[in-house]
Amino acid sequence: MKANALLFILTFITTLVFGQSNKPFVLGVVDELKSVELAENRILNIYLPPGYNPADTTKYPVVYLLDGSADEDFIHIVGLYQFNTFPWINRVPKSIIVGIANVDRRRDFTFPTTIEKDARKFTTAGQSARFIRFLEKELQPYIQTKYKTSAAKTLIGQSLGGLLATEILLKKPTLFNRYIIISPSLWWDNGSLLNQKSDLLQKTFIQKTGVYIGVGKEGLTPGDIPHVMEVDANLLVEKLNRTESKTVLIHFDYLPQEDHATITHQAVFNALRLLYPPPQNR
Repeated sequence: MKANALLFILTFITTLVFGQSNKPFVLGVVDELKSVELAENRILNIYLPPGYNPADTTKYPVVYLLDGSADEDFIHIVGLYQFNTFPWINRVPKSIIVGIANVDRRRDFTFPTTIEKDARKFTTAGQSARFIRFLEKELQPYIQTKYKTSAAKTLIGQSLGGLLATEILLKKPTLFNRYIIISPSLWWDNGSLLNQKSDLLQKTFIQKTGVYIGVGKEGLTPGDIPHVMEVDANLLVEKLNRTESKTVLIHFDYLPQEDHATITHQAVFNALRLLYPPPQNR
């Protein structure tokens, strides 16, 4: 009995002492941007790399992450970048990660469709032009003003986010200089984006741009018109490989052991290896 009482007292004291030393583990900061383009406030999850100091002269690349809520892709993507910046790996530069939390991803990530059934089913869809203006005219200037950023900008998008990233790549390719496009939903509007003309394909396009496209073993897409995710991704790669520009580098990655639900983490890891070759090859 005395032994049990002593054990209880020691446990209580240990809990009290060590419990008082607990501190929050902070991964980033939550910011909020009032958007005129979208007529709403948008939540931003922002990771600042170790050593970030607003008082010094160091500037950092910025990674813009679609589906960037805390319960979406923000935490594990931050982990990938942090891991790849360890001194013994040193694959990517320390970077600021901007996770853009979703409000209505089908509204924001899709352009208008000519498929009447989809237009009736997804009544808010088709407003990607507004979201692209938000990225270009509001979010990027806000981040560049508030944080110490370099000119390097990466966009990461998967599924409908991959559709949006592809739309930006083709319509406004200079908005970012690295694109990580994963399992893009190119089936939207019966694959019409694959017919989009682009300055990226012209000899006169001079911005150095790296593009990674990854797709898993994913099969038929959800639309009524038959499309296969892997086939559409290959068609996109074939289109981009026809570029006459000398400054555009395309990487295609097929991950047969991953599906639409599991691909993002491994694909981003692979993308960082391909988009940031070893120093001797840079």
